[in-house]
Amino acid sequence: MSQTEIPGSSVSQPPRDSWMEITPQALYDKLVTLSRNLWWSWHPEVVALFRDLDPVRWRQLDHNPVALLSEMTPEQVAQRASEMVLYTRINQAHRRMKDYLKNTQSTWGAREAGVLGSMPVAYFSAEFGIHESVPIYSGGLGVLSGDHIKSASGLGVPLVAIGLFYDQGYFKQHLDIDGWQQEEYLDTKVENLAMEPARDKNGKPITVSIDTLDGQLLAKVWLMRVGRVPLYLLDCDVEGNRPEDRELTSRLYGGDVRTRIRQELVLGVGGVKALRALEIFPGVYHLNEGHSAFAPLEVIRERMSDDGLSFDDALRDVAQHTVFTTHTPVPAGHDRFEGKLVEEHLGPLRQQLGISYEQLMGLGRVEPQNENELFCMTVIGLKLSRRANAVSSLHGYVSRRMWSHLWPWRVEEEIPIGHITNGVHVPSWLAHPMQMLYDKYLDSDWQDRMGDGKTWQKVYSIDPGELWETHNALKSRLLEFVRRRMSRQCRRRNEDETAVEAARMVLDPSALTIGFARRFATYKRADLFLKNLDHFLEMIDDVNHPVQFIFAGKAHPADEPGKKLIQGIANLRHDPHFAGKIVFVEDYDINVGRHLTQGVDVWLNNPRRPLEASGTSGQKVVLNGGLNCSILDGWWAEAFNGMNGFAIGHGMQHRDTAIGDARDAEDLMRVLKDEIIPLFYDRDADGLPKQWIGRMSNSIATLAARFSAHRMVMDYVKHAYLVAAGGLSSDMNMR
Repeated sequence: MSQTEIPGSSVSQPPRDSWMEITPQALYDKLVTLSRNLWWSWHPEVVALFRDLDPVRWRQLDHNPVALLSEMTPEQVAQRASEMVLYTRINQAHRRMKDYLKNTQSTWGAREAGVLGSMPVAYFSAEFGIHESVPIYSGGLGVLSGDHIKSASGLGVPLVAIGLFYDQGYFKQHLDIDGWQQEEYLDTKVENLAMEPARDKNGKPITVSIDTLDGQLLAKVWLMRVGRVPLYLLDCDVEGNRPEDRELTSRLYGGDVRTRIRQELVLGVGGVKALRALEIFPGVYHLNEGHSAFAPLEVIRERMSDDGLSFDDALRDVAQHTVFTTHTPVPAGHDRFEGKLVEEHLGPLRQQLGISYEQLMGLGRVEPQNENELFCMTVIGLKLSRRANAVSSLHGYVSRRMWSHLWPWRVEEEIPIGHITNGVHVPSWLAHPMQMLYDKYLDSDWQDRMGDGKTWQKVYSIDPGELWETHNALKSRLLEFVRRRMSRQCRRRNEDETAVEAARMVLDPSALTIGFARRFATYKRADLFLKNLDHFLEMIDDVNHPVQFIFAGKAHPADEPGKKLIQGIANLRHDPHFAGKIVFVEDYDINVGRHLTQGVDVWLNNPRRPLEASGTSGQKVVLNGGLNCSILDGWWAEAFNGMNGFAIGHGMQHRDTAIGDARDAEDLMRVLKDEIIPLFYDRDADGLPKQWIGRMSNSIATLAARFSAHRMVMDYVKHAYLVAAGGLSSDMNMR
């Protein structure tokens, strides 16, 4: 018998030194350990390891390794590992993760985060977009939160995260035969997620209680590990809650205004109580948007109870330790509640704080004495923090103007709202072929210095042909993904085989491919390209310089105009001019976003300026060699230098939105016709668009570091966290 065979098995086994020392159970346990920390989700070689166990089920299970392993026995895993020669890869991945988790002394955070080591940051957010297999996010805010804590993990910044567990998450989107968005909510099996009950020092599962005038709310606490960062999620599906309260955290952004305030009470007040039960004592409370703005009130109550402070003294102290980030310049995006709802839910806490109803309401009003003004979560967030920031330079300007009435004695330029521009977690969004290209041409430690602009200058040394070939490979992968999705959509709608076959053939690999994917709110103007229809038809029908578009995005279930936008674009597939050239991909999520941002030639973004706070999807495109074509809004207003992408307009907006829309639509057509299309199709003797590739290199070299989440988190540490924790002198405006 060969030493590479196991008795009773006809399958060839790995060499003795790689398998004899490990049993099937031990191998299985290593994979389970890997699956229980979401560190795996930003390491493509580990993702590939799980995929290789069963590629079909991997795709069917939304790339969920916990669910995949639950369907396999240790013996089946060992058999598959033998067939695919996975033993060494499993061992290496397991060792790498262990080393990563243990290595906290040589990180940037260990060197630079100072006092945070003993007083960590508590980062509150209503949603976290870590990976598509963990459906507790809806879009940009959640993905930003996920990128923030992943970069905090990579940098070694002492941080814990607090959110809510939604067992139905955000809705799954399907379009019916008429192109109308349908919403479906699916129950998530807790046992299929990489989380476990959070426990106190005695090993007892933690449940917190929040008093309201309507009774007590209970929430159990889950622990999810995201690299070095623990993410604690509160869940109201608890024995002892009323049936309606057990459903309270079932859906993200679902229900009425009463559901919303109760969710935010659980997130803010319940989140602080969870930290106390865990015996975590933060030096900084970072409120990511107004959803968690009740948290400082509970911290104030603790200070009054524990240290005998008055309400005013406790407020001043807690505000010094609180950082507030606002994400939206759209007035409707700021939660507001009537006084009776506020009193119903905060009445017991108000009484413990020793303040009147009028004082409490005044904390959430721009004009404290105005009884007709609703209670605003952004207002209380700003009042209970001493460091506040917007998420781009332009958004900072807009936010200072929007909230200037809170500081009527200050000129607008001195309003204490600064900005820290958003960034993206490079390892999560960078395609593996592009990573290998960077590994080849950049310095060996480039992944440790992603936030340093010097790191990316060697992009200019990448061979143009190699960069173009890598991009085209990613583009082909995107088109294959879209074709699978489109044919599946047709089958689900019971369309005939002709339609299914046509869906398998949509899009041309050689055509200029433009992507547009985001929430379908009307101000984002997804249909702007159709405003000059005659010019657009001339462009789309040009067989010598073909152009095609891929759209994706969800409208809020209550947003009828947004749904009509989706319907109008999706139904273009029935028009002979657009069939096969314009497609709408259902159910936009992290997975769809990853494929799109890694494979498009151009990323289109054309909101009404200045209503885009930041935007991060275009930053993901940069990493993968795509070019941005955008209104000069959000991050692009501070990113575009004339040679690293394309701009629509000149950064102005008209008072009349109809005139502004018409002007921007005309300029979009001009940029497409006069700049983008000619540059893309200008090829040299080798078939390379040299000037286009040069612009790709300029985009990566000038933008990758500036708009990475590593740079963003370092900015928060230096300009917000250390100041709030008392480790640096004040830098109020973060500018």
